[in-house]
Amino acid sequence: MYAKIIIDITHEKLDRTFEYEVPKDMEDGLAIGSSVLVPFGNQDRLRQGFVVGFAKECSFDPEKIKAIHGKAPKSVSIEENLVSLAVWMKEHYGGTMIQALKTVWPVKKEERPKEKRMIHRTVSVEEGRKWLSFFQRKNQKARARLLEVLLKSEDVDYGWITRKLGVTAQVVRALEEKKILTVERETVFRNPVRASGAGRAWITYTEEQQEAIRIFQEDYERARFDTYLLYGVTGSGKTEVYMEMIRTVVSAGRQAIVLIPEIALTYQTVMRFVQVFGNRVSIMNSRLSAGERYDQMMRARSGEIDVMIGPRSALFTPFEHLGLIVMDEEHEATYKSEQVPRYHARETAIERARIEGASVVLGSATPSLEAFAGCKKGTYRLLRLTKRAKEQQMAQVSVVDMRDELKNGNRSIISDALRGKIYDRLEKKEQIMLFLNRRGFAGFLSCRSCGYVVKCPHCDVSLSWHKGGRMVCHYCGYEEKVISVCPSCGSPHIGAFKAGTQQVEELIKKEFPQAGVLRMDLDTTREKESYEKILSAFADQEADILVGTQMIVKGHDFPNVTLVGVLAADLSLYMSDFRAAERTFALLCQAAGRAGRGSVPGEAVIQSYHPEHYSIQTAARQDYEAFFEQEMKFRSLMGYPPSAHLMAILMISEDEALLEKGAYYLKIFAKAVGSDPKLELIGPASPAVAKIRDLYRKALYLKHEDYQVLIAVKNKIEQYIEINEGFSRIRIQFDFDPVQAF
Repeated sequence: MYAKIIIDITHEKLDRTFEYEVPKDMEDGLAIGSSVLVPFGNQDRLRQGFVVGFAKECSFDPEKIKAIHGKAPKSVSIEENLVSLAVWMKEHYGGTMIQALKTVWPVKKEERPKEKRMIHRTVSVEEGRKWLSFFQRKNQKARARLLEVLLKSEDVDYGWITRKLGVTAQVVRALEEKKILTVERETVFRNPVRASGAGRAWITYTEEQQEAIRIFQEDYERARFDTYLLYGVTGSGKTEVYMEMIRTVVSAGRQAIVLIPEIALTYQTVMRFVQVFGNRVSIMNSRLSAGERYDQMMRARSGEIDVMIGPRSALFTPFEHLGLIVMDEEHEATYKSEQVPRYHARETAIERARIEGASVVLGSATPSLEAFAGCKKGTYRLLRLTKRAKEQQMAQVSVVDMRDELKNGNRSIISDALRGKIYDRLEKKEQIMLFLNRRGFAGFLSCRSCGYVVKCPHCDVSLSWHKGGRMVCHYCGYEEKVISVCPSCGSPHIGAFKAGTQQVEELIKKEFPQAGVLRMDLDTTREKESYEKILSAFADQEADILVGTQMIVKGHDFPNVTLVGVLAADLSLYMSDFRAAERTFALLCQAAGRAGRGSVPGEAVIQSYHPEHYSIQTAARQDYEAFFEQEMKFRSLMGYPPSAHLMAILMISEDEALLEKGAYYLKIFAKAVGSDPKLELIGPASPAVAKIRDLYRKALYLKHEDYQVLIAVKNKIEQYIEINEGFSRIRIQFDFDPVQAF
């Protein structure tokens, strides 16, 4: 028997299967996904590889075929269905097969098991007392202390003995040798979920919730495994619907994966699921230790858990009987991988569900245009929740024109209207969330007097500000000098917004000294469990105001929050990205949805220098469908997803001249092989960050309405790269329908 093996080397020229003979003594122990060691190359150096298929006959001379050396020590195999998923990902998103395999391989090697040790007394109480007298006479104090405890309790935790009594392992061994005690060892799984709190309260579902649950259950009972979009306003009880759907799947003996966009959402989400499914729930994310991640995978494989919750990587949980994948807040950009292969969790989840015979539920108050367009085409099934679960009113949203604030002499980031509402909530002992719509620095230039933003005349995205006095479009490369006077109104108040969450926190503490203030951003959440500490402190009302970035407005439920302030809506609205309006609309709706989730009505204040923009106006009205119609007109006009498909090609090299030449030839070749007149090429241009760690970067964009056309072009480009030595010093990555510009 022969095995087809992918070698663990990330290089395009080795991106194919190699055939090896399977030794007789290994035939029963190998399966697709097994990790093995094989001799490779002229020196027959042992390399790790993965079995992706078997054959009775080989394609080459059997005399020249090498044999598998053995299984890779302490390695973990990949499930066969996940290997099939990796094949699809490689074809769909580019990259090499080994990169795809490593993506679906959540845990790479075995970890040392965690042991629970108990000390058990093996002698009678009477004999134990004789030994105790002996130890006391001999002044063997440590042995006496240990035996005194064992006479009171026959079994004692080993760790407690060493920590609390100061008894060493040597003392324990001495008593073990005298057959006074034994040390019993039990392997236990590390469990990162700390179940706590009361059980789940009785839920009365709304008619809309009941209808969504009924449709899913009837389909599932008929073995109709579909993809659903649960489109529900903030506070409509989407999580409760998810849990009923999961209960349906679990009662049928299958498992569920729940994807969430941010690790910050894990704490509240997990606690809600624990109340329903108890210790059959676990989590998988990058904050876990290697041992915790390994144990969660083993628990999933052994059937010890029914529900796995986590960000994007949890999608590859090795469940044997997967029945449902839930993707909460499916519109979030974090579901798109930034590593090769640059897969999107939405499409990958749907493909895994197809392989496994499972259902997919996408949930959002502000669905991605791709998901809602899929419902319009009939690809997905739409389930609606138009009312909040507890019949609360949606937050009242007001928009403040910051241009007027400047005219009235207010140069602060806090408008007079928002300032007054903060004072009011503090007096009422209600809580406030202040959201700064900012990640990194704002790269666009805007006028604080009239709201004018400098845009590319060719791509309808903002020009990005660069050091050296340049403004650049990162799609087509258009460039012009930085301006110091607004061309629209002549105001000198034009520039980039420079405030961050730390500056806002300091300003709030200074202006409202009576208020307790917490800040939640990347800097304050670097440590393990820092998310939980900040969120639980705010939930326990240990602070009055929570200042933060996007992570504070996604999925959290704080009943005492009655006011949300969006300090600068324009920061995401005019980033150099064709999805900027969609991202802004979603964030504003999510932010407004944090207010008024308890018994007191909520209010949201959106501050903007361009309040008339349709994304801000429709967000203030919480009118998703009006936004969808307007945004789709823009996408159709410009040929952006989901009206058409976009393939971005990122080229990276330490040689700038070589990169320029390679980008030029790659564009020429793409034009030649993409003979379809509907295929449009843009660039090559420098990305937002043109150089990282002495590596230069260029991007080329291709548009076409047919995804398969782009895949065909990608496949030919990969072949072209492989046979041309000039590309050996240029790293090339593909990104289909990117959610953010490079």
